[in-house]
Order: sequence, then C-alpha cells, then structure tokens
Amino acid sequence: MPFLPDTGYTPTPEDRASLDAWFAEYDAASGRRDVERMADLAVFPLNLVSDDSAGDGRSAQWDRERFVATMTQVMGDGSQDITFESTRTPVFLSPSMAVIFTDSTMTAEGHSQRLRYADVLIRRDGRWAFQTMLQSGWGDNL
Repeated sequence: MPFLPDTGYTPTPEDRASLDAWFAEYDAASGRRDVERMADLAVFPLNLVSDDSAGDGRSAQWDRERFVATMTQVMGDGSQDITFESTRTPVFLSPSMAVIFTDSTMTAEGHSQRLRYADVLIRRDGRWAFQTMLQSGWGDNL
C-alpha cells in the first residue's frame, strides 16, 4: 500500500464513490471533446500550475472563456473519441477538499500518451468541482 499522508480526515466510502463518479463524468466529457461540459465541472477562476520549456515554474488563473478556448485548441476537433485509462490516488484533506494524483494513458486516433498530473477538487452543495490543475509542460501556454 502506498504511503498516504495523515490529513486528520478519513474519507467515507461515499466520499470516494462521489469522487470516482465525478472523474468518470469528466473523463467522458473529455473523451467526447465536450469542452463546455468540462468547464461546467470546474470552479472559476481556475488555478493552473505548471512549468515552461525553460524549466521555470509557472502559474495562472483562467476564467471560463480562457479555459474553453485553450482546451478546445489543445484537444482538437478530431472525430474519434479519446479514451483514458487512469489510476487515481486521492488524498482527502476534509470531506470537501481532495488532492488527486493521477497516472493516466490517453489514447486518441491510435496514438497513446502517458500523463501524470494532480488536481485539487472541492465539494460545494454536495458536488465536486476541480479548482486547480497541476501538470508539467503547460507553462508556455500560461
């Protein structure tokens, strides 16, 4: 079993199930390249943390319009769906905050790419939403 930090909160089975359901919905929207639905599952302004091609750490806050424009450009308009095979390790800080570490393989049009990233999700009114995205290599776009 991997080491997980003690945050003082032990998630309930419902906490984990609701987080897994959120990711299933987000991955399905991503697979369809439904960027508007992806944006519906976020809290804006959205924090982004990355590094650039010079190796410097970068961060930014995006509004919904910037998220939709950038993700539409990044994801393209291919006619085939994108699939994800992901292993997620959530660390719940409380019933309404979680940091999720993801190792994923994304496949689109016969090409696969490995991804490693982290997200910060918050739960408001009983529903999860992502608030911070952390992934290497995006800094030149910030």
